[in-house]
Amino acid sequence: MNKAELASKLGDKMGVSKKMGEDFVAAFEDIVTSALMNGEEVTIAGFGTFSAKERAGRMGVNPQKPTEKMKIPSVTVAKFKAGSALKKALKGKEGSAPAAAPASAPVA
Repeated sequence: MNKAELASKLGDKMGVSKKMGEDFVAAFEDIVTSALMNGEEVTIAGFGTFSAKERAGRMGVNPQKPTEKMKIPSVTVAKFKAGSALKKALKGKEGSAPAAAPASAPVA
């Protein structure tokens, strides 16, 4: 599924236009990107956690000249860790759509 298909399905599911679905996807991307750029994590309970990690610099080999070593600088990369509900849905229901996560009981 690509971004346009996601926006379309999101619009259908929420009962809004495809354009609104595209706006929701774009807003989600912007929010997650800016949070990661600020060093924050974005956690969606049961679904997963987006985070930014720094990959350390290292020595590598120049692919054009295999005898030549080169320094590969450190870089910040995006990571995603799947949540328990997503893992369970994929484990138990291969090939079918995952069920919605059950709502937690209110705390009294």
